[in-house]
Amino acid sequence: MSRRDLIDPESRVPLDGLLEVLPGGFNAIPDIVARRDAVRQMLAAIEVPPNPNVTTEDRAVPGPEGGPDISVRIYRPVGATAALPGIYYIHGGGMVLGDVAGEDASASRLCEGVGAVVVSVEYRLAPEHPHPAPAEDCFAGLTWMAKNTSELNVDPDRIAVYGGSAGGGLALATALMARDRGGPALRFMMPIYPMVDDRNETPSSREISDIGIWDRAGNIEAWAWYLGGKAADQYAAPARAEDLSGLPPAFIDVGTVDLFRDEDIAFAQRLMQAGVPCELHINPGSYHASETFAPDAALSRRIWAMRVDALKRALG
Repeated sequence: MSRRDLIDPESRVPLDGLLEVLPGGFNAIPDIVARRDAVRQMLAAIEVPPNPNVTTEDRAVPGPEGGPDISVRIYRPVGATAALPGIYYIHGGGMVLGDVAGEDASASRLCEGVGAVVVSVEYRLAPEHPHPAPAEDCFAGLTWMAKNTSELNVDPDRIAVYGGSAGGGLALATALMARDRGGPALRFMMPIYPMVDDRNETPSSREISDIGIWDRAGNIEAWAWYLGGKAADQYAAPARAEDLSGLPPAFIDVGTVDLFRDEDIAFAQRLMQAGVPCELHINPGSYHASETFAPDAALSRRIWAMRVDALKRALG
């Protein structure tokens, strides 16, 4: 049995469609600029009507010291008046792909489902901007959000950081920076199938080599671009952090057919061993970001329901 046979049948349909159009998946496109364009076109083809219950606003805010300004997109529930929880959202893409616009639907879903102000950050990407630029951009955006809670109508005591894949790794890096730099305070963190370990030594990192979504070769390439020839520190690869104590409570989910499965399970265990409350979900049949590629699948609906529920409990 191949690994692809383990994928939830409903969730596999769009993946099979992708591989018919693009054999080998996105990593078959060697040029990173062309690869980014292909990802944007594919995401744009997934029809998601605008959410009438959410408003959005784009804004430029100060970046890290010595760096350029960064863009954020702010999502607000329509008609909200009282101070709301805040979710700081970091998009995925392996540190080399993705943007705020590509995750509009997910950020809007969290805004409405949780009843929160969502601030989504546009960080610089590798290989043009290797570590630490993306992590520093993310920390600068969180710092801006925390300093402007009154204007954003956000309760400063109820801020969570959320991100999937590379965004999950960057969410953890941002939380580590906040711990080590004395703030901003975070109530909760939700790294989703986070990219945390540059070593590619786990069983799942070897198993997932040909399903077409974030396979081993693409992950190795992305880490090489992100690190830019330098050794990984804990803010580049959070699995390398020696001390995980003092981080906010966490929720992690990952699929059984995801390259990051084993590094994420190990990271969740280390959080618990460090005294950090951590809710861990392993989703049978789910591949990397399957809930994005197959949003109408029953499995995807269950995954989203668990996330929204956990955020509401943590931020309520």
